[in-house]
Amino acid sequence: MGAGAESVACSRSGRCVVKALPADVSRVLLLVPDPHARFAAVELSREFVEDEVRGADYGLCTYVFAWDPEREPVSSLSRYLGGYGDLRMRPDFASVTPIENGVYAVVCDVEWPSGEPVRVAPRQVLADELDALGKLGFTPSIGIEHEVTFLDPDGEPLTGHGVDYAVGGTERLRPLLRDLRTKLAPLGVESARGECHPGQYEIVLRHREAVAACDDAMLQQLIVRAAAAEHGVTANYLAAPRTGQGNSCHVHLSLSPPAPEAFLAGVLAEARALTAIWAPTWNSYVRLRTGPFSPRSIRWGTDDRTSAVRIAGRGAGRRLEFRFAGADAQVHLVVAALLAAGRAGIEAGLTPPLEGEEVGTLCLTPWEALAALRESRVLSAELVEHQSALLRAEIDAGCDAVTDWQRRRGALRA
Repeated sequence: MGAGAESVACSRSGRCVVKALPADVSRVLLLVPDPHARFAAVELSREFVEDEVRGADYGLCTYVFAWDPEREPVSSLSRYLGGYGDLRMRPDFASVTPIENGVYAVVCDVEWPSGEPVRVAPRQVLADELDALGKLGFTPSIGIEHEVTFLDPDGEPLTGHGVDYAVGGTERLRPLLRDLRTKLAPLGVESARGECHPGQYEIVLRHREAVAACDDAMLQQLIVRAAAAEHGVTANYLAAPRTGQGNSCHVHLSLSPPAPEAFLAGVLAEARALTAIWAPTWNSYVRLRTGPFSPRSIRWGTDDRTSAVRIAGRGAGRRLEFRFAGADAQVHLVVAALLAAGRAGIEAGLTPPLEGEEVGTLCLTPWEALAALRESRVLSAELVEHQSALLRAEIDAGCDAVTDWQRRRGALRA
């Protein structure tokens, strides 16, 4: 990626910082990944960014890290709500990415006014895990693939059947896909193809440094949603668009030097406790319970897509594919959790189970996941408390909702 200007330094994302914004920039979106797999955004003029923000910071309300998906405050996260003051956004100008004509995005880190990093900010959580893993002498390379379901204005999939590896049958998708090829080009797409459920498509980004990989995965979703809307289409990243279907976020990971077996063992040992990271929403558990390739059985296999962890590739391309997370998961947190669990395995010298041996299951309800998260041995106490509060709010909202399912079941009791 990059803006085409001369590079002068490298940021924590591993990308080159540029001296100046591209010539065609008129507006800049400052973006901060929030806990719900989306960006909080502030739009500024190019002139203001160059004059006031570059080398400095810009304000962002603290409640971004204490809101639910409907942007209502989660009262138990009081540190982020008292006074609704400002955090400081620190733009990472290495992340400059075109979003639309004249509009470029820049992903930011966030600090408290004191200069202390916001430790629960997803980008910061990942940076902290990268630092800890680096002290052991390891550097990860990450490739992320997301599945998305495209729906027409009536909420129906754009294809009436699955289009797994198909060319024919994708005609209604083609105008949108043609547009996406151009708009996603700066992100370095490795591959794209039809998937197994109606209207479903998969986009795979090339391997890169971990922070850049996660930033780009979120930027991809932002671009895909916007392009879909221009075509009168909805890009649906629900973990389970329908019962028996799943949209996933698969993480391909390799380490330099090559990952010891203890890394895999650590992830398998912690996978259940980290279910709330892989599955943060009520809908997430429909995917885990009903999806045909659900990763609920914790086991590993060589080139086995029915396993939660697949050993993929060969030679220099050999890697671990972690299939736990749904497309609704916060990708910085997913990768951070994988790195934390793998690091714990290395530090403890764990040995992985035999290939194909089930060593447990992921939690199959959000209540189980909430209890299991409390037993996590690899995430910070602050992050566990923060994620627990958000999951409790999700559970409460689900229990308070009256749904079409409830109405249908109620009618059957008449």
